[in-house]
Amino acid sequence: MSKRLSPQVQNNTADDASCEAHLEALQLFCDDDQITLCSKCFQSQEHKHHVVYGVQEAAEYYRKLLHEMLNALKEKLEVAKSILADEQERMVMIQEEEQNFKGMIESEYRTRFQLWSEENDLNSRRLEAHMFDSNLREASLNQLTRFGTELEEKSQEMLQRLNDLGRENMNKLKESEARVSEQISKLQSITTELEKKCGESAFALLQDAKHFLERSEALLLQCLEPAHITEMNLCHIKGMSKMLRALQRNITLDPETAHPCLVFSEDLRSVRCGSIQQDAPGNLGRFDFGATVLGVECFTSGRHYWEVDVEKATKWQLGVCRDSIQMKGSRTSAPGDRVLLMGAKMGTNYTFWVFPPLKKVSLRKQILKVGVFLDCKYGQISFYNVTEQSLIYNFSNLTLQGALKPMFSLCIPNGAMDLDSLTVCPPHIPS
Repeated sequence: MSKRLSPQVQNNTADDASCEAHLEALQLFCDDDQITLCSKCFQSQEHKHHVVYGVQEAAEYYRKLLHEMLNALKEKLEVAKSILADEQERMVMIQEEEQNFKGMIESEYRTRFQLWSEENDLNSRRLEAHMFDSNLREASLNQLTRFGTELEEKSQEMLQRLNDLGRENMNKLKESEARVSEQISKLQSITTELEKKCGESAFALLQDAKHFLERSEALLLQCLEPAHITEMNLCHIKGMSKMLRALQRNITLDPETAHPCLVFSEDLRSVRCGSIQQDAPGNLGRFDFGATVLGVECFTSGRHYWEVDVEKATKWQLGVCRDSIQMKGSRTSAPGDRVLLMGAKMGTNYTFWVFPPLKKVSLRKQILKVGVFLDCKYGQISFYNVTEQSLIYNFSNLTLQGALKPMFSLCIPNGAMDLDSLTVCPPHIPS
């Protein structure tokens, strides 16, 4: 009766390995039972309907399968290593992002308090000019204190939500790191075993070959995917200070700084890309590396706010740049020369970026109108989604040197007519 290979037989060659039952050479291999056979074993009723190969033929067949499996496992090992590196990088990134969001929350609520405080102080002085009331200042201070307390509570609530979300994301990434690390260890172990197995002699290779394949396939089929974490944009700050409207400036576009392909409305509030470059004399103040134009207005101090309708633009940039920035023929500038929010529509998807440094903003819905706030004194530039009444992104503690101008850009068309346009909104008139 045939048997599985004994340890002694495993070390023999095909020429001297013999059947323990019939003492004949083991030259055949039963694929159903995964054992070697002699000619008499093959003729027995037990193997009558089984698939049987020659030992060398079976060994080459399984060697090929093992090589293919080894290559597949090596590919999966590289994928697993890549995922592990990504997860570890994401851990660093979400910590940085959490700190960044924390700074934005604190900066935004600090700005709201400052604006409201100044408005409250201004209203108090107006009332005092008409009548003197000893209780007026006390009432005003009490109101300011209540508002400050309310803002502090909202700020702390946002920071707590951010902290909870950051901790939840970090836990998910750590669990993923441990899971992927374990799979890498298993993959490294089995690939080492398979490499050794593929180099064995025919008889040794056939021993447990099918078991090796089954183990390998089970590991190959195990799912490998990164952790699904919650985007920080769920902690975005809602609401906008009413004082921003009081700071809204009457911004107009300066054709003298415009790219030649840009066409302007008569009131110099709207700009679009023309199909043919407009005739324009050379001007050192003209942007010629992008469809960009600056605002006429120039700011060196104080707080300023303006709104831009971007609904009809598929690719746009808005922000602030230094008035002394070199434009003609220059494609590079120092990071502090400009601060930008960029939007792009690809099909039905929207992506948004800020600069500097270049960083993706976690927003997926179309933005129709953008509010830009500039505080020269405190070095702050904020971008708002005016329609949703929420903060998109803010930069704080910037070193803003020299005169600053509003900046507007569209994507240069590739020959065909481009209907993209931007419109600077006029200041709101109080009712």
